[in-house]
Amino acid sequence: MAGTTEATGSLFRRIDGNVVVPTDLARGPWDPSALHGGPVAALIAQVIEELPDDGVAWFVSRLTVELERPVSLQPLVVEAEITRPGRKVSIIDVTVRLASTNNVLARARALRIRQADIPLPHDDETLAPMLERVPAPLGPEHGSDDEIKATDYVAFHNGAVEHRFIHLPNASNGAVFDWIRLIVPVLPDRPLTSLQRIAAAADFANGISHVLPFESHLFLNPELTIHLFHPMRGEWVGMASTTYHGPHGVGMSDTALFDIDGRIGRSNQSLVLDLRE
Repeated sequence: MAGTTEATGSLFRRIDGNVVVPTDLARGPWDPSALHGGPVAALIAQVIEELPDDGVAWFVSRLTVELERPVSLQPLVVEAEITRPGRKVSIIDVTVRLASTNNVLARARALRIRQADIPLPHDDETLAPMLERVPAPLGPEHGSDDEIKATDYVAFHNGAVEHRFIHLPNASNGAVFDWIRLIVPVLPDRPLTSLQRIAAAADFANGISHVLPFESHLFLNPELTIHLFHPMRGEWVGMASTTYHGPHGVGMSDTALFDIDGRIGRSNQSLVLDLRE
């Protein structure tokens, strides 16, 4: 495995308050003028975590991102609002708008659950095995980045993250395991968080587990849904991803999410299947 690296720059720069502008490191592989979904999801995670502290140790257990329109490399207004306050469960709604027109480009909803020390029956011989986390396969140090396709411009997938494939894509069903590590911050001088790393990585599922050829087909995701049940440790997000295809132009990706110690959650994408023009 190649040594880990750190890149310079960030995915976005803050212009003023809740206005940010994407950098080249946020661009996607489909169109150099549009963002990859990963940076959009990571930015949404950033604004969720920037909400004022209310004294509750919140854990984001679900994050759903609706990508309503292509997000271009122009100034964006990002706003988060707690729409369901509470002490055990709360909901946050986020909008991403184009600053010049105020058009909504993406919406998101996060479900937060309070964290608490709830004893589990690990000493019960029957229940204990069911309480254990599914272990991760070989770690990222055993992986390879040989499968990443280069583009002729700097983008998110080739400039802002590292990939380490353990099981390379299988043409029969698209199954793959990829370790992904975000190597630039979402915003300058802001430390990366686990939620930002997971949100950035999860949007890669349809690309890393693709079955249809990039040259002839499109398989774009208009949404991303992440469920988490365990805090993440470390910087690498493991993704056991598979893509499924319907006969009517609709597909989906299904991903088990891991950290270096074991399973932490799941993510899914709905896919629009189409032919390239």
